Amino acid sequence: MNNNLIPAATILVLKDSDNGMKVLMVKRSKRPPFENLYVFPGGKIDAHDHSEEYLLHCDDFSDKLASEKLGLDKGGLGYWVACIRECFEEVGILMARKKSGECINLQGENKIKFNSYRNKLIKNEISLSDICLKEELILTTSNIAPLSHWITPNIETKRFDTRFFIAYLPENQTVEHDRKELTQSLWINPDEAVEKAFSGELQMIMPTIKNLQTCMEFSNAKEMLMHQKKLTNDDIPAILPKFFKENGNWVGLLPGDEGYDDH
Repeated sequence: MNNNLIPAATILVLKDSDNGMKVLMVKRSKRPPFENLYVFPGGKIDAHDHSEEYLLHCDDFSDKLASEKLGLDKGGLGYWVACIRECFEEVGILMARKKSGECINLQGENKIKFNSYRNKLIKNEISLSDICLKEELILTTSNIAPLSHWITPNIETKRFDTRFFIAYLPENQTVEHDRKELTQSLWINPDEAVEKAFSGELQMIMPTIKNLQTCMEFSNAKEMLMHQKKLTNDDIPAILPKFFKENGNWVGLLPGDEGYDDH
């Protein structure tokens, strides 16, 4: 694996509605590298996401189990932690519960307290493990499953090694995008999102569209989460798109496409 690749985690938060499955999409601000694009919450893995402190807050989910799921020697748990941290920072959804087993309610009296935690987390004044310790929380890693693995093409100067995950929206939580990195958030049916991407109404890059198309294969979010949790790393191979110029035009190929191995 290229050492210049930046490890990153992205999460598709799903919920079920009367109109079928909905996925949470967010619009990035004008800051590069994903300016004005509709994407899912996520970002690069921080050094602290790999802290051993999280082993105290992940139930029986260990780094060994997480790493096996992703086909890594070590450091797999950091991806689950990054998903939870980024989701809380960017859209205010915290995938955790009390050690007592009780759900946390971020709509009621806890709202102000957890908003304060979130602001401190964004400013790096506190870590997610600090919040877990103070509030006696367990991160609900069992609510998160790997979806896909994309590597930024060689033609880009800044390249990411991104693992995409899915998670079910916890009860008593409302989306509030951060209004800095994100300028909009919306719950949308995957079919509708793909339609709007192709019509040009919502700007998206290929991995976003491909992940939405995977969601389209399922009738509801709970069924999809159960399906993805059963998969192994062998079921989710890395996807490295290849782009090249042919007769003056850019051509993009994915693994399995005719001619992919020739470039």
